[in-house]
Amino acid sequence: MAVDSAPLLSCEGDEFGLQSPFPHDLPHHDTTTHQGGTSFLKTCFNVVNALSGIGILSMPHALAQGGWASLILLLAVAVICCYTALLMQKCMTAYPLAKTYPDIGEAAFGHRGRVIVSTLMYLELYLVAVEFLILEGDNFDRLFPNLGFETLGMRISGKQEYALLAALVILPTTWLRSLGLLSFLSAAGVMVSFVLVGTVLWAATIDGVGFHVEKGRVLFHLKGFPTVFSLYAFCFCGHPVFPSIYASAKDGKRFSTVLIICFVLCTFTYGSMGVLGYLMYGQEVKPEITLNLPLGKMSSKLAIYTTLINPFTKYALMITPIASAIEDHVVSPIFDSRAANAVLIRTLLVISTVLVALTVPFFGDVMTLTGSFLSSSATMLLPCICYLKLCPASRRCRLELMIIGGILAMGSSFAVLGTVSALRGIVNQM
Repeated sequence: MAVDSAPLLSCEGDEFGLQSPFPHDLPHHDTTTHQGGTSFLKTCFNVVNALSGIGILSMPHALAQGGWASLILLLAVAVICCYTALLMQKCMTAYPLAKTYPDIGEAAFGHRGRVIVSTLMYLELYLVAVEFLILEGDNFDRLFPNLGFETLGMRISGKQEYALLAALVILPTTWLRSLGLLSFLSAAGVMVSFVLVGTVLWAATIDGVGFHVEKGRVLFHLKGFPTVFSLYAFCFCGHPVFPSIYASAKDGKRFSTVLIICFVLCTFTYGSMGVLGYLMYGQEVKPEITLNLPLGKMSSKLAIYTTLINPFTKYALMITPIASAIEDHVVSPIFDSRAANAVLIRTLLVISTVLVALTVPFFGDVMTLTGSFLSSSATMLLPCICYLKLCPASRRCRLELMIIGGILAMGSSFAVLGTVSALRGIVNQM
């Protein structure tokens, strides 16, 4: 996922709550120029940041699941997700008071649409936060293995211990009401992808891992395509924050150009990581490429440390929208203070993500589940459905209807198959 945060360099706020910021009778006029908005380059930066995330670690694993032919699927998913992002832009052009994804949902289907879109967004953010803790546990255990302890008759493994410690360190960041500093720190996510590709290439060419074509001879593995599709959908799921980025852009008319440039760049980055990792380790590659890199090498340490820093800056950005929505609807019987109530709710949210991460510590399967069930809905299904509802003229174009129908059929099919595959994998490992 790439859906990691709201715009980092914006001039307008982002509404995550379920309340409607506008009446149902939205005006139909075009306001694509926003005074004091972000420049073209800053808008590109925000989109790349939304698309750049921990999904890049699983790109070699995706190729191992689907074979070399899955690169074609990577390109197809990238094109589809870029197209549906353009559809969202058209929806916001038609309904300029819609500033966020839930706004688009409400414009199309009323309060029920807002609730559905918001729920999917919050579930995805929640599972990404869980993924961060699993990632921390896996990679810290890679650096400092064979640690753990026993308490109350239970054995706490090294991975679980590191996940707990990471949660304790991250917890205070979730209490902050203003996340401006963390937002700018999380901008490092833009560089993380490039650094990881560079360190993996370094490990292959300088640190002696090399490329082993014989390890990756699988050309086509149809059975693995639902998993592959889910992982790719997770990587390109920046749609929940695209409306906020568009709303903050100085020149909305150039947003389509921004999307195309950023999708091309991120597709190249994801594809490069997949090819490099699969050539290095073939079918032996793990769901996180960092777990394959040789210990003791500078490239490996740099890759793992880079991976570890990212969750510390982005975890709070995932939890805050969920916490804000809960705070607006739930009053604590324990505290009268709104600040104390917020701390309690956010602490309980962190504890819940820890429990999920400890119960289901399977990075690849959780990412597949998130990508199939949530990301595919947010990136493919909902934008198409909202577009058909909000832009009636689109229904008169047979070609466009065929394209949208194909996306809906493909997205729905892979969503079901990917979800079943992920749940089966989780159950088999527990």
